Amino acid sequence: MKSWWSIGAIVLLFSFGNSLPDPEKPVPVPATPQRTGDAVKGYQYLVSGDYVKGGLPLSLYKRALGKQQKDFLNRGGLNSGVTHDFTVVEVNGEQLVAPNCLQCHAQVFGDSLVMGMGNTYLDFSANQTMNTKNLAMAGKLLKLTAPAKYEASKNFLRVSMAVGPYLNTAVRGVNAADRLAAALVAHRDPVTFQWSDTLLMPLPDEVIPSDVPAWWLLKKKNAMFYNGFGRGDFGRFLMASNLLTVTDTAESAEVDRQISDVLAYLNTLKAPAYPFPIDKELAEKGALIYNDHCAKCHGNGDAYPNLLVPAAIINTDTALYSANYQNPQFVDWFNRSWFASGDHPAKLVPYQGYIAPPLDGVWCTAPYLHNGSVPTIEGVLNSAVRPAFWTRDFNKPEYDYQRLGWTYYSGDANSVGYYDTRKKGYGNNGHYFGDKLTHSDRKAVIEYLKTL
Repeated sequence: MKSWWSIGAIVLLFSFGNSLPDPEKPVPVPATPQRTGDAVKGYQYLVSGDYVKGGLPLSLYKRALGKQQKDFLNRGGLNSGVTHDFTVVEVNGEQLVAPNCLQCHAQVFGDSLVMGMGNTYLDFSANQTMNTKNLAMAGKLLKLTAPAKYEASKNFLRVSMAVGPYLNTAVRGVNAADRLAAALVAHRDPVTFQWSDTLLMPLPDEVIPSDVPAWWLLKKKNAMFYNGFGRGDFGRFLMASNLLTVTDTAESAEVDRQISDVLAYLNTLKAPAYPFPIDKELAEKGALIYNDHCAKCHGNGDAYPNLLVPAAIINTDTALYSANYQNPQFVDWFNRSWFASGDHPAKLVPYQGYIAPPLDGVWCTAPYLHNGSVPTIEGVLNSAVRPAFWTRDFNKPEYDYQRLGWTYYSGDANSVGYYDTRKKGYGNNGHYFGDKLTHSDRKAVIEYLKTL
């Protein structure tokens, strides 16, 4: 029997052909055809669809949380009074409140909900998300008082309690999406998606954090995710949330038929415009510096090179991309799965490094780097001012519109609840390209980035 290591080596060899890429040169990612659809239908399916077909009873939700103070989506009907990141679905005749994609891919910024902005308020620390103790209590209560509602919720409860203990991050504000995906596939058959209460493959001990990239960047990209290993049909990756409650691939096929509409909607999203006056003369100077020092990798305007940057060049925290090599069972699972089959297949192609993203709307997408380790763009361009320990006010968040990022508070090794850049996966090292610029040059580049 082949070990996971040997299977992973075979996957990597065939992914790259007969030779591995040069570790000292950026690698362009080729484009692949993507499905098109109806953007209006895609929006409706995104905010009201049943791609996650499970949750907790609507009555329990209302009793626990009450009516939301501000209805950002104005959905009406059963979703009236339900927060934007949940959707009411029907299972066995019962109305359940299911988490939707906006849990991670929309954020309240100022007084508005920005669709497609990565949600940096989520709290996966101390098992806050999918709290297994609370879910178990809810299950017992439903089983005793509302058996029909319990039966409708049972699948969601079983899966959530199984994966919840794996999702504990070291700090609030980072995302455990990779860990959630790994935990879900570790319990599912790749071909049938049938759930197993016991793990079918080993899960590593570490939870590697990530920031959530903005959805409005997707239309420029030839690969998904920070390491650019999501290739082929983007729709197959977008529908991965369906793994939370899916019962079989027939249900997945139903979601798949509508996911091209969602992609069409995402392709209409645009970055928010900087809301304050911009120093035009300074921005023009910054544009020249940006084009000389940054555009080769990050692009400019409609020109975006889709370059994978080797670890030897970017030097940022290696844990996220390294996990694909240290735990190749998950790459193998996906590339043997239903997602990699049919007329619109997708596949995972690991790489030792990260993709340089487009910078549309970068001014408002703090924190920065793939793990959210740097609170401001000022810190991205000047590694000397990056805090080793920092936090921000999640209850009354303040944005620094000059340094471009969150107003933060520095701490030390004894600070509780602070982002600790010494931890594995949380490093703020790398991307030292701005260090060679002068202070005035960096200030000009920041002013220019406000225009994107």
